[in-house]
Amino acid sequence: MLKRLSPFFLAILLVGCAGSGRLRYDSPQEAYEKGLAHYEDGDFMKAIEMLQGAFDFGRTHQWAADAQLLLAKSYRANKEYLLAANEYTRFMQIYRSDPRVPDAEYDLAMTYYDRSPSFRLDQTDTERAIVQFQLFMTRYSDHALVEDAMSRIIELRGKLAHKQFNTAQLYERREFFEAAAVSYEAVFDRYYDTDWADDALLGAMNAYLKYARLSIRDRQEERLLLAEANYDRLLQIFPDSDLVKTAESIYIEVQSMLNDLSARS
Repeated sequence: MLKRLSPFFLAILLVGCAGSGRLRYDSPQEAYEKGLAHYEDGDFMKAIEMLQGAFDFGRTHQWAADAQLLLAKSYRANKEYLLAANEYTRFMQIYRSDPRVPDAEYDLAMTYYDRSPSFRLDQTDTERAIVQFQLFMTRYSDHALVEDAMSRIIELRGKLAHKQFNTAQLYERREFFEAAAVSYEAVFDRYYDTDWADDALLGAMNAYLKYARLSIRDRQEERLLLAEANYDRLLQIFPDSDLVKTAESIYIEVQSMLNDLSARS
């Protein structure tokens, strides 16, 4: 049957078949509304395709801002977080007077939050999320989502603290006790508001004690005193910590070594 068709009609037939899957919209409103329908149905890829079509008609028409914001949300819902971040940023830059800009800035921070990996991996996106949440809180201090942003910052800082704490533990396992002690102290200094702060002080105590044991006599006292100083900080700042009892046993050993050094001098 196909062989009997003239080349002209055959070409028309093939072009028609090829174009049957083309996205169909005749106006930016139609493109946006179809994109919205796909978004609400959970078909985010089709939503993205339709919403991009709204910009075939420019970026200043009535539906442009709505399409831009929904495009960003669609990328995020589809777990394409970097593309979502780009589209949220574009919305904020192009439609600066839009009342939804504060919400978009919060959602921009959330795209980096969504990308924040396990504490064992690179934490670049964790740090970016913290910065974006802080910017949001600074610019929109009365926004309803400020409290939520703060809680997410605390959560993310806890992840950074966990990573630093894990590094200190690694040094300790390898018996690099000075590096371990310094790393534990860095956890407390940088992330004092996280759940890892008291663990870090206990870790520093223990690492300095082990370091002192391996040190020459002339250097033992200064390292034991550093262990003692971390015990004092733990007791003053976290008197109700579950780790105080363990810290006391280390402190007793530190004092025993200090007394022994004093007796020998």
